[in-house]
Amino acid sequence: MKKSPLFWKICTLLGCILLLLVPLMMVGHLIAERVSYRHSVEEALRESTSGPQQLTGPVIAIPVTEIYYRIEDKKEVEHKRSYLHFLLPESLLIDGSQHVESRNIGIYDGQIWSSDLKIKAQFNPEKLASLKGETIALGQPFIVVSVGDARGIGAVTVSKVNGETLPIEPGSGVAGDLPGIHIPLTQKMLEGKSFALEMSLKLNGTGSLDVVPVGRNSELNLSSNWPHPGFMGNYLPVKHEISDSGFQAHWQSTWFANDLESQFSAQEGPEWRQLPAFSVMVATPADQYQLTDRAIKYAILLIALTFMAFFVYETLTHLSLHPMQYLLVGLSLVLFYLVLLALSEHVGFTPAWIVASLVAALMNGVYLQAVLKGWARSGLFVAALLCLDAVMWCLLRSEDSALLLGSGVLVLALFAVMYLTRHFDWYSLSQPKRPLPSGSPDDDALRIWK
Repeated sequence: MKKSPLFWKICTLLGCILLLLVPLMMVGHLIAERVSYRHSVEEALRESTSGPQQLTGPVIAIPVTEIYYRIEDKKEVEHKRSYLHFLLPESLLIDGSQHVESRNIGIYDGQIWSSDLKIKAQFNPEKLASLKGETIALGQPFIVVSVGDARGIGAVTVSKVNGETLPIEPGSGVAGDLPGIHIPLTQKMLEGKSFALEMSLKLNGTGSLDVVPVGRNSELNLSSNWPHPGFMGNYLPVKHEISDSGFQAHWQSTWFANDLESQFSAQEGPEWRQLPAFSVMVATPADQYQLTDRAIKYAILLIALTFMAFFVYETLTHLSLHPMQYLLVGLSLVLFYLVLLALSEHVGFTPAWIVASLVAALMNGVYLQAVLKGWARSGLFVAALLCLDAVMWCLLRSEDSALLLGSGVLVLALFAVMYLTRHFDWYSLSQPKRPLPSGSPDDDALRIWK
């Protein structure tokens, strides 16, 4: 078996494929490096503008100081505790329009967005009756609207409470590092049966926009010019429309679904950053780096099918190919991915794929014309290579059918090999050659097989 030319031929081809893994890994590392450069651009935009935003509110916060007594050493000792009591709206309606634009730094780009939000909230002050008592003292109430990054707060339209215009102050007014704005109120404003708030807020950011549904009934309507939204978070929109010009989405939730009132009822206050929210991400579609990285995963399949085609051609003809010729063709296929990566950063993935395919076809066409002794044979292999490139492109673009298409390619390739070699005597490759007459030149002395 070890003396069989077929055995050494297969081992050498496998060695060539393993050797080609080295430059393929180098291209893969290059892709990861370019992706890190792009991420650094996104991080630079985030640091220069503002990060992801989470809008929480409006909610009414009332400082409470409560006096209580404890028995200590058989004596009644007076104690005080202070906390914020939050009143959540009965209904919350937010209408927003988002504008997304791309910013370039070198050949890389990132997206920033600005949203104009119109907020309407209805409160029920009668729920504050439980705070009245001789041992309870109330401070000045205020409305809290918190955001994820205060740098993204743009123009804030004058707010109106029951038709009365109120000033807006910076900072959320809540202890800690919670960014946002607050609106001072008076106790008299909370003595009526209804409390209505209207305000507008321009909010800028990068990445995601989250809106916490603090109302007993909460609704969010959002329209945007970005055609690639990423709906994530705790709630999907109840309806949405996506087109090439952007998207429109509508979210709705109640306390029955999110139980937010109980999270705000605790005296220590809620975990503001952990609240469930409506969320939409300004997502980047599968870019050239993701597609090129996926294409690299099919590189071994492309090289193996090409080598298999040469192997069958050798088997059915008297023409022998040297391992170095296999290796050079394999390197041209690896170079295809490097050209694809370099061009896709400037012209996009599909044009880069076409150009890289034509470059690889031209290189192999000229080279194989001499190796295979004719333009017809060379043209046949180049046409097959271009067909494989087209199939690979379809695999990358059809995520849902990638497994089906890939399986179909393998089935057709194996069937072609089986059909073309169905009458071939494989044992003939294992038979030793007859010794040549003395003095006769041995043209195969330097060949690895045949």
